[in-house]
Amino acid sequence: MTNSAQRQLPTRFGFLLVNDFTLISMSSAVETLRMANRLARQDIYSWKTISAKGGAIAASDGLSVVADCAIGDEASLEDVDVIVVCGGRRVESNTTDAVIRWLKKASQSGLGLGSVCTGSHLLARAGLLDGYQCSIHWENIAALTDMFPRVQVRRSIYTIDRNRYTSSGGTTPIDMMLYFVQRQCGAEIAAGVAEQFIYERVRNPDDLQRIPLQHHIGKQSLKLVGAVELMEANIKEPISQVDLAGFVGLSRRQLQRLFQKDLLCTPSRYYLQLRLQRARELLLQTNLSLVEISEQTGFVSNSHFSKSYKELSGHAPSAERRVAPDPVAARL
Repeated sequence: MTNSAQRQLPTRFGFLLVNDFTLISMSSAVETLRMANRLARQDIYSWKTISAKGGAIAASDGLSVVADCAIGDEASLEDVDVIVVCGGRRVESNTTDAVIRWLKKASQSGLGLGSVCTGSHLLARAGLLDGYQCSIHWENIAALTDMFPRVQVRRSIYTIDRNRYTSSGGTTPIDMMLYFVQRQCGAEIAAGVAEQFIYERVRNPDDLQRIPLQHHIGKQSLKLVGAVELMEANIKEPISQVDLAGFVGLSRRQLQRLFQKDLLCTPSRYYLQLRLQRARELLLQTNLSLVEISEQTGFVSNSHFSKSYKELSGHAPSAERRVAPDPVAARL
């Protein structure tokens, strides 16, 4: 990577802590940077914490972090390349006009903007995600989409769109920060960080958040949830529709109607999508041959697997490895 390419990515981070922020998401981002510095044996990355009023600010788990500065301090926007908004519970009620004005000022100063967990909501409210793609925790996808139609909300675990760096929740900031580490420090350092965290799988922006089925359909369709769980548990040796229906106490026809009503597809189509998603994970994360992957995902032949994969994704499974965007995963 050229020096100019390195300068395009941030190395100095300012973490804006909002009341009730999610500590695991914030600390996942910071710890990844800390470990990269340690393994590189130099301070490539720096960071500071910022809050609306300075002082201690409580996370959603009750623990408090003492911010390095307040948004009103002149130093709040100094020595940073990007501001990362750390959201959490009740993000809408914890957003103030002063914070929105400060974020706009940061954008006008040419700083990059990022978020973890529900932080994308603040950026969207400030109008700073209009025309951008972004990620947010799966519980907030529908609300963000409805409230801010000019924002392109994705189900991806994280999204990088020009100088907008947004991740969803939980530990996904590790994956986003490893994106920077791999490109700025090299694959060896990035792989080393993952190994230190006992992080077996490094995900890329094409990986989607796993959204619980109940979130889509509610709790009233427990039989449908049971059928999907059986599918997920039997990828290598798929269950027939007749047996699947019997296990959840339905007829085959009732099962088909249930899938069409709540998931807008047939049981066989849904099952095929689950198997091909597993196949994609194996393609990106292992060195298994196509024949071995086809066997692991329940296809009777490699030709059937390749044909099904191409019909769903638009390209052959062998091309998946050639176009995989993140070489970090291949090292782990």
